[in-house]
Amino acid sequence: MTISSHVTHAHLYSNNTLTQRANTNNMNGIELSATRFSMQEQSFSYSSTSLKLQNSFMDDTFEKNHEAFQSFLNDIGYNGQSLAQLSQENAAALVDEEGFFGISQTAERIAGFVISGSRDDEDRFRSGREGMLQGFEDAKTVWGGELPEISQKTMERATKMVDEAMHALGFSIINEAI
Repeated sequence: MTISSHVTHAHLYSNNTLTQRANTNNMNGIELSATRFSMQEQSFSYSSTSLKLQNSFMDDTFEKNHEAFQSFLNDIGYNGQSLAQLSQENAAALVDEEGFFGISQTAERIAGFVISGSRDDEDRFRSGREGMLQGFEDAKTVWGGELPEISQKTMERATKMVDEAMHALGFSIINEAI
């Protein structure tokens, strides 16, 4: 049972009890009104507390998500200004061609992860490449269709970098198992 339903039950019980007392004890209207006002005030207090609890849960969730996102940014090497506090010019610089979130640096991070994770093993290279492309397809689904041009160019560049690294080791980018 939620706090709100407890408050509703308590309020209904209190009103019935007050009516009975008024009839049996001949309470005058002022005392009855004051008592009802007191009960309404308590109901409001309980409701207010319930809302505060709900908001604290939402704030807690937001805070946890924010902390996780900040941790992710640190993990990928971003140590700049908080994204929420960026000016329009600074944000544009971050997604510029050579910016931290631009095509070049993002493609290097994606490809670098696949290349270093492969440890020059052909099967790992193929799995990493496949996972990278699947992630791109999943992102399209989440986005609801085609991704923005910057994302498409980033994936093209990352795929090219992985393919070149595979080729340099003598691995074909064509899946020979088909």
